[in-house]
Amino acid sequence: MDHDFFKGIKQWDIQLGDMKGVLPVFYYDTTSMTAIYTASTKKVKQLLPSPKMNPIEIFPGKCLAAFTAFEYRKTDIDPYNEFSIAFPVTFNKPQIPFFTVSWQMIRRWMTVYVWQLPVTTEIARVAGVDFYGYPKFIADIKFQKETETITCDLAEKGEKILSLKGKVLPTAQDKVSRIQTYSVIENTPLIANLFNNPIESAQTNEKKAAVLDIGDNHSICNSLKNIGLSDSPIQYQYSPMNQVILYAGRNIMDN
Repeated sequence: MDHDFFKGIKQWDIQLGDMKGVLPVFYYDTTSMTAIYTASTKKVKQLLPSPKMNPIEIFPGKCLAAFTAFEYRKTDIDPYNEFSIAFPVTFNKPQIPFFTVSWQMIRRWMTVYVWQLPVTTEIARVAGVDFYGYPKFIADIKFQKETETITCDLAEKGEKILSLKGKVLPTAQDKVSRIQTYSVIENTPLIANLFNNPIESAQTNEKKAAVLDIGDNHSICNSLKNIGLSDSPIQYQYSPMNQVILYAGRNIMDN
C-alpha cells in the first residue's frame, strides 16, 4: 500500500502511563462504514456538553446523527476496533439549516461532537480520554463480512448496544477529507483534526443501504431511542480501504 499520505508529517513520542505512543497517530489500513440519520435538534442539544455547540440541521428542527464503525488493522497503537456516535455541530457560531451542512460537504471539512466512542483496547481508550477528552470505554466491537453486506455489532459486558449493517458497494478512490472533532476535558473545550484518505470508497442515499438496530437495556440505547432518529439513513458511506491521520487535541483558542 502507498504511504505517501503520511510523508512529511512529524510525529512526537508520548507516554501513556506504562504504555508508549506517538502523536499524531497514523492509521495505515482501515475499513469504515457510516450511516447518517436525522434526529430531533432539541433532543440532541440536551446531550451536548456545551451551550456553545449548535447541532447542524438538515432542515429546521432536524439535525444529523452519524454512526461510524471502524476496523483499524494497522496503526501506531496496534490494531483495534472503534465505534463512533457523533453529532455534526458548529461551535460558538450559528448554523443555517441545509446550507451549513451543504457547505461543509462541498469543502470536505465536517465539524462534529463525538458523543460516544467505545474501543476494544486499553491503549486506544487511555489515549483518547487523556489527550482528547473523548468519551471512550472498552467494549466488544465485532465485524462480520459477507459477499453483499458488512455488519458491526457493539456490546458492553454482554449487553447489546446496537448493530449496524450496511451494503458492500462498488468503490473508487476519493478525495482527502477533514473531520474536526470537538470534545471536553474538565469543562475545557478541545478541538482535534482528523484527515481521511479514502483509497476505496463509495456512498449512496439509498434508504435501504444500511440498517441500525438499537438494543434495549443499555443506557446508550435509552438515549438513542429518545432523540427521534429517522427510520432510515439519509446517507450511507462504505470504505473498505482508507488511511487516517489523527492530530493531537488542543484548546479551541489554538485553532
